[in-house]
Amino acid sequence: MIQLLAKVGINGFFFCLIGMIGLAYLFPSFGTEQSPLHLPQIAEYGVSVIFFFYGLKLSPEKLKKGLSNWKLHLLIQLTTFVFFPLVIIGLGKVLPIDTSSLLWTGVFYLAALPSTVSSSVVMVAIAGGNLPAAIFNASISSIIGIFITPLWMSSVLEQQDANFDVTHVIIRLCLEVLLPVVLGFLLHKKMGKWTEKYNSALRLFDQSIILLIVYTSFCESFTGNMFSNHAASELFQLGVSMLVFFLAMFGLMNAISYALKFNRPDRITVLFCGSKKSLVQGAVMGKVLFPNPELLGVALLPLMMYHALQLMVGSMIAQRMGDGR
Repeated sequence: MIQLLAKVGINGFFFCLIGMIGLAYLFPSFGTEQSPLHLPQIAEYGVSVIFFFYGLKLSPEKLKKGLSNWKLHLLIQLTTFVFFPLVIIGLGKVLPIDTSSLLWTGVFYLAALPSTVSSSVVMVAIAGGNLPAAIFNASISSIIGIFITPLWMSSVLEQQDANFDVTHVIIRLCLEVLLPVVLGFLLHKKMGKWTEKYNSALRLFDQSIILLIVYTSFCESFTGNMFSNHAASELFQLGVSMLVFFLAMFGLMNAISYALKFNRPDRITVLFCGSKKSLVQGAVMGKVLFPNPELLGVALLPLMMYHALQLMVGSMIAQRMGDGR
């Protein structure tokens, strides 16, 4: 079980994420925009480097292998970018939820994000799913999200900030995220093997930048007393809600897959690619979508809870499905 959890992401990095929140609480001044260490600026430049290396790792051959099963791809992308946000919007209308609160905005932000790459592919492999299709969908989801996620968020953020400009956000994401991916992809033939050779070092760099984003975001939030109005019981309820949400979406995708008569490998791919949400993309896009850095830490909290749950619960389900092959 320890080896399985380490494979899907419950490892030192996972606990460091939690530690960053504690570190930001104890030493908030080091991670703010006013700090002489300039950590937020370092994180911003680091994001573009992350996605350049991500583009280098994208193999055209592996992507081509997953192109043919269009029904599977369509369902996964619809689940990721349509079903998730619509479910949250529906819950906001039928339940007594304060949809103007920042935590609810964070939950909606989570729902609008693309799927994660590494843990989706690993869990599909463990459970015995369609691996080429998983690689294709996890990779393409990250690119689609650059355009779809800001469009969804504009419906919420424009109500909270009259100066929110979705066009500006998409242009900035294209420059900071999409352009590095495209450059890396074009250089894959020349440098792709280099990324395989130094994969461990590149992963450490990626994780360091994400930890830095989480730390600086929570530093700003703690400095601005953004958590002062949220009781511990409210945060506990949020965690329980994220668990129920994950299981409900997992069950919904399973039912749709059966209704569409997908075979077992394809159904597994739908379950584990469609139910995941990317902490990396959430941290990166959050720096652009939430110009006020004090708000970002609170907005990321639902995503971090969901991220932890999708790794822990998803890994157990993947193992059970893999054992039942």
